[in-house]
Amino acid sequence: MSDRSSTTGTPARLDSLLAETSRTFALTIPLLPEPTRYEVTVAYLLFRVADTLEDATRWPAERKRAELGRLADLLRDTRPAVAERLGASWAADPPCDHAGYRELLSALPEVVRSLEQLAPAAQRPIREHLGRTIDRMAGFVGQDTDRGPALVDIADLRRYCYAVAGIVGEMLTELFLLERPSLEQVAQALRSDAAAFGEALQLVNILKDAATDVSEGRSFLPPGLARDRVFGLARTDLDVAGRYCRSLAGAGAPRGLLEFTALPVLLARATLDRVERDGPGAKLTRPEVAAIVARLRDALDRDRYDDLWTERRGAR
Repeated sequence: MSDRSSTTGTPARLDSLLAETSRTFALTIPLLPEPTRYEVTVAYLLFRVADTLEDATRWPAERKRAELGRLADLLRDTRPAVAERLGASWAADPPCDHAGYRELLSALPEVVRSLEQLAPAAQRPIREHLGRTIDRMAGFVGQDTDRGPALVDIADLRRYCYAVAGIVGEMLTELFLLERPSLEQVAQALRSDAAAFGEALQLVNILKDAATDVSEGRSFLPPGLARDRVFGLARTDLDVAGRYCRSLAGAGAPRGLLEFTALPVLLARATLDRVERDGPGAKLTRPEVAAIVARLRDALDRDRYDDLWTERRGAR
């Protein structure tokens, strides 16, 4: 039996933190088979901590960069006392008003303890890729303006998306590959497409939330950049994400991996259509989300998974 099945953290507590910090991942992570589900939960929460520090609305750029540095230091020194001091300092002077994010920061010692309970093979990609994300986030924070990161063109936008989402795709890929020999035949393809997968989801979120971001005094879209170019890039990336999903299916990946990877892509594709038609802020309804989930499960039940990626989108 794999030693990856012997983790002894607090899954109920982690699931609660997950539900308080992400609607999408709270929906998709439970689809994963164990022990990948537990590993991805821990990884998501740690990346969410980094995101919360980078997005801090109550701290100046200099403070955000300093706290990201302290988080990076924690990855190298995970003693309980260090995590407790850090979590307590963030609880005393929180970076934001979001109750779920503040609860997560207070629970930092629990999340770090859960990381240390993972098998070394799972810890390595989480620590490595989180460290890379923190380093790149700090670089963007260092050029922050009052309206957020000072992105100047589409290349800059892509670098930002890679920092906050593309690296996550690369980290998830390494966790998927652990102790799944059947996936070795597509490992190179998965690694090649992983960053674009993450970029696709981030671009859709940026386009969807553009109006809210502006109302809150920030923007992640470079000034003067035509929205059509961003929509086009997002669609190209979503096609790559679909190819990633097909690679997993072709190599016989467990159903949970197929559901976890496909559902965000299908939701993002439908959301992008909606935003392009109705403008920033437009969202899918709950019945529409439920219908997409049902369509995915039906395709898997009937062994018609490829149909999800060959269907033509409706007129926009």
